Amino acid sequence: MSEQITFAILGAGHGGQALAGYLALKGFPVHLFNRSPERIGSVKIMGGVQLEGEIQGFAPLKLVTSDIGEAVKGAKVIMVVVPATGHRFLAEIMSPYLEDGQIVVLNPGRTGGALEVKHVFQERGVKAEVIVAEAQTFIFASRVTGPAQARIFRIKNSIPVAAIPAYKTVEVVRTLRQALPQFVPEDNVLKTSFNNIGAVFHPTLTILNAGRIESTHGEFDYYMEGITPSVALILEAVDQERVKVAEALGVRAVTAREWLYSAYDAYGRNLYEAIQNNPGYRGIKAPSTIFHRYITEDVPMSLVPIASFGKMLGVPTPTIDALIHLASLLHGRNYFLEGRTVEKLGVAGMSVKEIREMVVVEEEKL
Repeated sequence: MSEQITFAILGAGHGGQALAGYLALKGFPVHLFNRSPERIGSVKIMGGVQLEGEIQGFAPLKLVTSDIGEAVKGAKVIMVVVPATGHRFLAEIMSPYLEDGQIVVLNPGRTGGALEVKHVFQERGVKAEVIVAEAQTFIFASRVTGPAQARIFRIKNSIPVAAIPAYKTVEVVRTLRQALPQFVPEDNVLKTSFNNIGAVFHPTLTILNAGRIESTHGEFDYYMEGITPSVALILEAVDQERVKVAEALGVRAVTAREWLYSAYDAYGRNLYEAIQNNPGYRGIKAPSTIFHRYITEDVPMSLVPIASFGKMLGVPTPTIDALIHLASLLHGRNYFLEGRTVEKLGVAGMSVKEIREMVVVEEEKL
């Protein structure tokens, strides 16, 4: 079976190199793409990636390229492994080269990733029959450790994934599991998008600790010290707004406390206690700067779409709105305009019934 599936990995950062090497070591032909040739120069010279950590060995890659057409040609599965801020760009440049039967998977989609990519394909007039899917989280904790070298610290046990429309999730999971048995089916992309717990923790915690991050360059325990009882109250408000917007779409999103219990067996009477009872968070340092993906990615790609859906559906999101405003002030940008709005997701003006039909029941005509 490994000879029948070629994977294209788009993005040669920490996750992309690790995933490319992992799949290659399992015997699958792998194409690795990065838009800047400098990032993949060493990999191209070496002909592959040296893996360390949970899986070890030299992984030869079939193709290493900065040509998107070359990268996606003949690939059954296109794994997008870049920050969510790059999803639209990659969708645009791969559009002319897509082929019937291909599966595009965002790793992860953050909030609304699959909807955005599907909409871009429509805008670009893609005729190929392509399935768009998104994972709820990335499969590895990994880092690039040197030229053409990557370390996989941990392989997660379960990665929920969903396709548009939802009935195609079965095909996506069946295909992915030939190489990655950790992928499991989720109900639909609304579920994967609104169970994005990073939307709750990352931007809120970074913004509220901006002064401490700048004065210490992140030399403090991000979760255990950064989340005080007062900070936890704001986290709970953000979490409640996320859950309410999801409910308005007919989605039962897990709360942050429920997620902590299921992921880490961390229990508490409130969010603060649950976090303090989570040994998995001890020792994790804060970002060294506020110009970090916890804001630059998670605000426009996670908080903005939640707020935009809330505005369209009449669900107030005052805490999330305030955080987006503060992030915009900190970075001198307008994340409300830059982020994923319902217009950019292709659902502006649609009823809940129409949105659910699009993602759950009916296949859109590209």
